[in-house]
Amino acid sequence: MMKMLTEKEGRHLLSIARQSILHGLGMAEHPRVHMKPTASDVILNENRGAFVSLHKKGELRGCIGIIEPEKTIFDAVTDNAKHAAFNDTRFNPLRSDELDDTLIEVSILTLPERLNYSDPTDLVLKLEPGIHGVVLSNGNNKATFLPQVWQQLDSSEVFLDHLCLKAGLPRDEWQTGELDFFVYLVQSFEDPV
Repeated sequence: MMKMLTEKEGRHLLSIARQSILHGLGMAEHPRVHMKPTASDVILNENRGAFVSLHKKGELRGCIGIIEPEKTIFDAVTDNAKHAAFNDTRFNPLRSDELDDTLIEVSILTLPERLNYSDPTDLVLKLEPGIHGVVLSNGNNKATFLPQVWQQLDSSEVFLDHLCLKAGLPRDEWQTGELDFFVYLVQSFEDPV
């Protein structure tokens, strides 16, 4: 089991994400100037998967992350915040006049684990809505949904349909194909509303 972050560390990550976005807008120094973790900030120096999501007036405004623990938490949050604000191709780059209406959410992931299942019914039974983040993998087709996405979809079947579509596969491929699924858990921190 991976170590959980404290609320204080979570608030610090939100500050790092906001500082990174402000830097991208030319309104602040880069977080590495004043917020770089020290050796005593063990958890922020740990390599973990991390996502940064932006929400404006309750709607998604950007979301970028890495699933695998390729970077330290500090670097992943710093980089992903900037990418979510300015490089998510689903949205125009964030403007400074949107900042007051934009809330930040940072999600820190556990290492994904393969989900073994025998058939579509078994797959649905093994998924834990609202708990599991899910990665679908099929050759070059790959997609993930954070656990937070469960709140927007009616059922596990609809969740899997949308995950297949996101991966560029037919909606019902999870029912007929030989797909690999991995699950992970998330600890998330978000700006107060």
